[in-house]
Formats: sequence, C-alpha cells, structure tokens
Amino acid sequence: MPQPTVTVNGRDYRIPREPVVVVCIDGSEPDYHEKAIAAGRMPFLAGLREKGGTFLDAECAMPSFTNPNNLSIATGVPPSVHGICGNYFYDPDSGEEVMMNDPGLLRAPTLFAAFAEAGCSVAVATAKDKLRRLLGRGLRGRGVCFSAEKADTATLADNGIEGLLELAGMGLPEVYSAGLSEFAMAAGTEVLERDRPDLTYISLTDYIQHKHAPGTPVADDFYAMLDGYFRRIHELGAVLVVTADHGMNRKSDAGGEPNVVYAQSLLDDWYGPGSSRVVLPITDPYTAHHGALGSFATVHLAGGAAERAGEAAERLAALPGIERVLDRARACAEFDLPADRLGDLVLLARRDTAIGTAPERHDLSQLDEPLRSHGGLSEQRVPFIVNRRVTGVPQGHRLRNYDAYWVALGRVAAEAAAPAG
Repeated sequence: MPQPTVTVNGRDYRIPREPVVVVCIDGSEPDYHEKAIAAGRMPFLAGLREKGGTFLDAECAMPSFTNPNNLSIATGVPPSVHGICGNYFYDPDSGEEVMMNDPGLLRAPTLFAAFAEAGCSVAVATAKDKLRRLLGRGLRGRGVCFSAEKADTATLADNGIEGLLELAGMGLPEVYSAGLSEFAMAAGTEVLERDRPDLTYISLTDYIQHKHAPGTPVADDFYAMLDGYFRRIHELGAVLVVTADHGMNRKSDAGGEPNVVYAQSLLDDWYGPGSSRVVLPITDPYTAHHGALGSFATVHLAGGAAERAGEAAERLAALPGIERVLDRARACAEFDLPADRLGDLVLLARRDTAIGTAPERHDLSQLDEPLRSHGGLSEQRVPFIVNRRVTGVPQGHRLRNYDAYWVALGRVAAEAAAPAG
C-alpha cells in the first residue's frame, strides 16, 4: 500500500513513519561545519559523512535573509508564493514601513499547519520570537511552537508547552548570545525524546556567524555544541536534515571598517530628497550585530526619479561594491519574489560590501567585530546535510534549502546511516 501523503502548496509529502527533524542554522555557510570537522570538533558529522549520510550544497531563497528563508522552509515554496520577501518592507499604498513578523502577511499555509490538520504531531522551536508567530500560523493549539527568547513565559494555551526552562535544563538565555541557539537545540531535542512529534523544526540565530568567521575558536566551539545535539537526534531514530537560511560574509576592509554603499544619500544628492525611498529588508528588531546593513536593498522611486528609473539603475550599478541592479519585473522573475512587496529597483551588493541608507541612520556603535552580514547572491550557498542516503531527487533538480521536508518525507533511504563518530 502506498504511504499516505499530505499536499501543501502544490507539493506532495509522505506522512512520516518515524520522526523528521529539520534544523536551520542561521547564517551557516558550509565553511563553518567543514572547518569544524577538519579541526576534529564535529566527530558525529565526520563519521556520518563516512557511514551513509548525505552532504550536499543547496541554495537559499533570495533575498538571503532570515524571514524569507525560514518561511520558505516552512512552506516548501519561494517568497513569490508565501509572500514573505524580507524581514521588513515598505507598503506604498499605506505609506508605512512594516516588519514582516505578522502572520497575516503570510500568503501560504505552512507544512506544520497542514500536517497538524492531517492528524500529525508537530513541534517548532525558534531562537528568536520574531519567527514564532509566523511559523506557528494555522496551528491553532494543535502543536508545540515556542521561542528560546520567550521560553520563560511559554504556556500550554499559547505555545502547547510549559516548563521549558526545566525541560531544557538551562536558564533563560540572553538574546544576543550563542546560548539562545543552544536553548532552542536543547529544548527541541528534549521535546523530540519526550513526545516524538512527527515533524520538528528547530531554527537558530546567527549571533555567532555575524561575529566570528569559519574556523575561528568561537565558531568551532559553537559547531561542536551543535554536533552533540545532531548525534542525539540521530540516536533517537529521527530523519535529520541540517540546512541554513543563508550564508555570511565579511563586509569590511582590511582595517575593519565597514564597506558600505549609502544608497539613500546618493539618490538624494542625484534627484533630491523625497524622490526615492531605500528600503533595507534586513531590518528587524535585532540590529545590534549588523547595524541594519545587508547586501540587498529595494528602491521606491517617485516623481522625476521614477521617470528616470533607467538612468538611476545605471548610476547605481556603476558604484563600486554594487554587483547588480534589476528592475522589479526582472527581480521577481529571477528570484521568485512577490511584485507588490518590492520597490521599483532591486540592488545587490558584492561579497564584501553592504548597502545602507544614510550614515546617520545606522548605529554601528555596538559592532565590536568587523561587520559580517548577508542578503546578496554571495550568501546563497548553504549546507544540506541528511543523516540518510538521499534517493529519488530528479536529475538536474536545483536543490534549495526549502526542499528540506520534501527530501526528508519521500526521498531518503529507509535504513538509517550507521552510528557516526
């Protein structure tokens, strides 16, 4: 008999026979785990590579920011379908700038809600609370959904769980700390062992990656911690997929000064104040570690500047550090983005450069390390690690991070990989 399936956003997923866990390591380009393995700090992943696991690279959704990619993983489709195209956007109809953490902005159902509706058990653990409401949309009390940030106030009524501090065996972590991700891993793994949900999603924070490059002692310590939880999840018999929402790159010069193109200042000089609005979709409530500087921006043009969009695009594209400038239609077609939530132009910076509005609008006083950030094409490469042999992916398929559940629920070998490490 064929295994029952659930159809979500046009894709078919098998009902799992064993628990499935997807872990999204925020900001984790593949060099992080590769260098930690080489340093002997991730013995479980090292053994898994030798004994039946699958190690691939994938691409994240664009822009390479947290909200678009977590929601792509949660829905199995790109931002053009689910509508979350940044952490932040400008609504020209209302004239308001909007944080994209309201569940009402989500245009597609999540896998978690669909599987819960089908009678499966679901658990979602996030590091930051900004994602919890989006990821939990549609669960309506039928699953566990909590954040490490607000773990001390989690209730059965609101989160489907209580007593998280005791369950994780940890105190409430600071928001700007590696402990926030460790708490999400600890609590999520404890829920897996205690309740054995059919689907689990654990989403971390990129606090470490914004400050520490791959192979540095602090980064290796963080990945060694993760390796221990991956081993435990594997030993609990789950299908495990490890991926990331985006990569991370240094956006500073050799002296540690940020490389920034301040696009709003330039456009104001060229066309006058009020003729344009530069929107930085990296903006969210947690900007201390990146100063709201990323490598993707949109530009809304008005008046004379709108009439000269082609000229503005050419001038912006000629700037040092700018990789590409696309009009709205081209950006939507190339990156699967929703047209009504983009500006007239889309700016992409090079690997070593970030885009800002104006210097006075960015507080960089809390940057205690050279700027590392994301958002552009250079941060699209992410890991795709599975603790099983992957089978049945069509030839030529462009693997994306949002294929995580599609692979885990129908494209992995039945047998578990041998104990690793």
